[in-house]
Amino acid sequence: MPQPESPATPVTFPPAFLWGAATSAYQIEGAVREDGRTPSIWDTFSHTPGKTAGGDHGDIAVDHYHRYRDDVALMADLGLTAYRFSVSWSRVQPTGRGPAVQRGLDFYRRLVDELLAHGIKPAVTLYHWDLPQELEDAGGWPERDTAYRFAEYAQIVGEALGDRVEQWITLNEPWCAAFLGYASGVHAPGRTDPAASLKAAHTLNLAHGLGTSALRASMPARNSVALSLNSSVVRPFSQDAADLAAAQKIDDLANGVFHGPILHGAYPQTLFTATELITDWSFVEDGDLALINQPLDALGLNYYTPALVSAADADTGGPRADGHGSSAHSPWPGADDVTFHQTPGERTEMGWTIDPTGLHDLIMRYTREAPGLPLYITENGAAYDDKPDPDGRVHDPERIAYLQGHLAAVRRAIADGADVRGYYLWSLLDNFEWAYGYEKRFGAVYVDYATLERTPKSSALWYGRAARTGTLPEVQSIQ
Repeated sequence: MPQPESPATPVTFPPAFLWGAATSAYQIEGAVREDGRTPSIWDTFSHTPGKTAGGDHGDIAVDHYHRYRDDVALMADLGLTAYRFSVSWSRVQPTGRGPAVQRGLDFYRRLVDELLAHGIKPAVTLYHWDLPQELEDAGGWPERDTAYRFAEYAQIVGEALGDRVEQWITLNEPWCAAFLGYASGVHAPGRTDPAASLKAAHTLNLAHGLGTSALRASMPARNSVALSLNSSVVRPFSQDAADLAAAQKIDDLANGVFHGPILHGAYPQTLFTATELITDWSFVEDGDLALINQPLDALGLNYYTPALVSAADADTGGPRADGHGSSAHSPWPGADDVTFHQTPGERTEMGWTIDPTGLHDLIMRYTREAPGLPLYITENGAAYDDKPDPDGRVHDPERIAYLQGHLAAVRRAIADGADVRGYYLWSLLDNFEWAYGYEKRFGAVYVDYATLERTPKSSALWYGRAARTGTLPEVQSIQ
């Protein structure tokens, strides 16, 4: 199976390439009851017994809300040139509607000012899964009105930060919000309604389109508007017609349901066919596709591992071992006739197979899918069981090898003609990893959850050297 690439000659990136790290609000901020913030769906979900590992929640998380200056200084010390963070909707607009709470916006103003003072380019993600609970109580993402509330929120944040932030992302991984939140229930709000999940996907698409228009109306024209998709690299188990059809079905549910209307102004007909027993898609109203199909300035791609699928047979069930958490309910509506397979090879602590060729394939697909559209890798990284040594240092050679292999794949895609302009490591800090609580560490910076002390891991030092030089260091260069 594919292994991380180890080029014999130095891998050098274009001079303007952005070297960033990414986080999300609920995973790191804490301060959930300060300065007017009200509960999001993740506050509610994480405080519901049995929903997260160990009953963990983000009440304190890693206290970035109070330690952001130290965290920005740490990024600067490492040599990072960009930072992608998300805004907490319920910190800015506590009920999901109405006027902004300026104390909430002031935190993001201070954060942006601190980044700019250190020469770090901010990239704002408006939605990273933390819907205000009051909007969920009113129907959540399956409710069409939520898209219009999102547009109002986008305008508020755009007006507050658009003079200083040039890079904007409307939604992060709408697939997870729709299908893990409303179909399998492993993410907030924990609903298990396949029809609602498809309706949620459409409302998220509509929110992206309306939010894009709202941002452009409230910010300088120089600013870039994008979204981040966790598009799956779906590979058939064999070239048999049944396995190819299974791969097409999962590709539609993972990818086409979003990039179809967003990039091309239409849902795949095969998606309608696959889900016809679940919904008739009558919630798609006249004019919706035109609202969704707004021109993008860039596209963010999040990648971790490929998917390997086949048609189910009499001895196998539907899609369960797909790497998206354990549930009796599938996140793949209409795909109970598809089986997911664990690909062989080395795996991360999440159980995800390490395969940099998937990232190259993903980049080249969207180079063909949306020619001329700049691309950013807005998430890529790995969880490992990191522990300090007796001297307090944290060595994570597995993560260094992971990053080296995937960044080499990015550079190979650039050489093959892809316009990739930056890479955001997931994640800057160890943090609250959603339903996995604090068990999984994705950070390049180790966080002692008892003291909240930050310690850059070997991978952070390696990545910082890459950022400063524009060239990938040898895997063994940081000890």
